Amino acid sequence: MKGLFTVSLILCFSFTAGAQTSQPTGTAPYPTTLINSIVQSAALDFMKDSARVGLSIGIYHDGRAYTFHYGSSQKGKDSRPTDNTIYEIGSISKTFTGLLLAKAIADKKISLDDDVTKYLQAPYPNLDYKGQPVKIIHLANHTSGLPPFLPDRPDIFQHSKDSIPFLLADLHKSYTKEQFLKDLHGIRPDTIPGFKYKYSNTGGQLLGFILENVYHKTFEQLVQEYITAPLDMKRTHAVNKAGFAELAKGYDANGVIMPYMPALMGPSGGIYSSLSDMLRYVRFQLKEENGLVRFSHTATQVYTDSTAIGLFWRINRITPSIRKIWHTGGTFGFSSYCVLYPDFNTGIILLSNEFDMTSQGELVGTADKIFEALISAGLIKHS
Repeated sequence: MKGLFTVSLILCFSFTAGAQTSQPTGTAPYPTTLINSIVQSAALDFMKDSARVGLSIGIYHDGRAYTFHYGSSQKGKDSRPTDNTIYEIGSISKTFTGLLLAKAIADKKISLDDDVTKYLQAPYPNLDYKGQPVKIIHLANHTSGLPPFLPDRPDIFQHSKDSIPFLLADLHKSYTKEQFLKDLHGIRPDTIPGFKYKYSNTGGQLLGFILENVYHKTFEQLVQEYITAPLDMKRTHAVNKAGFAELAKGYDANGVIMPYMPALMGPSGGIYSSLSDMLRYVRFQLKEENGLVRFSHTATQVYTDSTAIGLFWRINRITPSIRKIWHTGGTFGFSSYCVLYPDFNTGIILLSNEFDMTSQGELVGTADKIFEALISAGLIKHS
């Protein structure tokens, strides 16, 4: 069978929740009323903001998954999300790119210390600073010095806040890989690559294009062949397929429907997925006996004794023996958060079809509340 991984099907128990009540189905090893109460309390704190639209929460622990849904997949309709509702996952997409990078390294197609220009089909003398080149590792840990986006149009951010998503979407809808690589010639790092953290979607996109070059396949094909097909993630796609039957609408804080992400953003923030699929992904990411997973969770840049970054994954050491590995995601109309606790064999995924300046932070807080309550209740323990 093609692909990296051999995976048994995940066993899911579904808890479908409304604004006040939730109705569990199935038989779960956790006391259903207790776990339902824990998640309900945290979720309702998030949903009490009038800007919120829909929320899906998945918990994976020791071979089982639990799902919860709140609100609506489309504002103004009685259309509660389900396990199969499709969301934009935003920058969590970068962890897919990081996993593909780990495979490319294992396949000896790429080295982390390689100059990125080795894999580009034209010279880029601009991609260095005083003789120090931008390397593959710098793309994966946001130390490349590349700008947040290409085309680099800071003038767009001078417009009214409400208009910026539509201006950016219009700018990118016809923007091609060829234009991206042409614009890349005009970029110069402003400091030595590898030292200064500067979040860059450009770096994620460039890494996706490099992976395409070394495998002679599109990013979409790479994701499908090496991740989604082996993990049985049938509702996960690297581009927006016309006719997604269960694609949620995304909104801003004012309830305005937002544009979806352009196809070119796939490697940095354009993947679409469902809660059930992301729980399969969480389950796989907790299998650190797999060398690719372990490598993608290994620090490539250490900031403090307790904070670091791997292949896009952020890494926190809560105690010397407890790690928290995570990534947030945000698009014009969606917010998301994926957090792994490998030392507890536990992961939590939260997907929301609304984005504002507080939504990602509150998803992080929601997941923290759930995890801490599960610990306090004795429902999960250190492995």
